[in-house]
Amino acid sequence: MDQAEKDQAEIGGHALSAASSMSDVSEPERKIVEAHSRPNAALIHETIRAEGENELGRSVLALLLSGLTAGLAMGLSLMAEGLLRAHLPEAPWRDLVSKLGYAVGFLVVVLGRQQLFTENTLTPILPLLYNRDMRTFGLVARLWALVLVANVAGTRAVSAVLAGTDLFPPEIREAFSAISRHAVEASFGSTVLKGIFAGWLIALLVWLMPGSGESRSAVIVLVTWLVSVAGFAHIVAGSVDASFLVLSNQAGAADYLWRFFTPTLLGNVVGGVTLVAVLNYGQVASEVQA
Repeated sequence: MDQAEKDQAEIGGHALSAASSMSDVSEPERKIVEAHSRPNAALIHETIRAEGENELGRSVLALLLSGLTAGLAMGLSLMAEGLLRAHLPEAPWRDLVSKLGYAVGFLVVVLGRQQLFTENTLTPILPLLYNRDMRTFGLVARLWALVLVANVAGTRAVSAVLAGTDLFPPEIREAFSAISRHAVEASFGSTVLKGIFAGWLIALLVWLMPGSGESRSAVIVLVTWLVSVAGFAHIVAGSVDASFLVLSNQAGAADYLWRFFTPTLLGNVVGGVTLVAVLNYGQVASEVQA
């Protein structure tokens, strides 16, 4: 039995101990309790860590293709939000409704199990925190580099179509421009801070998935809507916006690199790794390392 199996067995033992305290409960009542029980933090940790170990073992080609697919899919967020914005009347509530479109790309990526860089500020970090060796560190660096490059390539490809073709009429493209301007408008420091909050929320979304059950789609929509309506900076979704501006000659390459990409990447990494991976690992470390 390897270490991961031992950990799962130990967590299972805790569950059995809890179950033994219900020995005076009838079988139908026990089933009702089990159906309504939530997974504890240690079980969520082990579920995500097992997924992280699996992702770290994937081939270069698999990671690149999955990351490219995710980058392309994130273009759906700009499309959906732009279409909603263009067709809704001018009103104080328009942005609150139109920003629900931002969730579309995340729904496709998360439910489709595609590789998104910000998810990987949590999933492979848990194996790294557990193993604490150079081999795992190297695998994490490899995963991050491949997925980030593939995500950005996908966002640039879809942005090139949105900016350089007549796929959508001028009024829809104008909505795309209005939505995208936020990506390069803030200062470096402000974008870092917005990136930290976006990284925190998206990594938190990954942490919530194992216990979400049938509410998974609703959780994705709620969390990503909050990222959008608050104007937080997400490295992949924002790359669609920033690339659209560059490819439609509304911003320069320097704007993309220094006003969007670098501060957003820094913020997302800090938010995901520090606020979710490390803190949530800390609360269960004594249980999974025992």
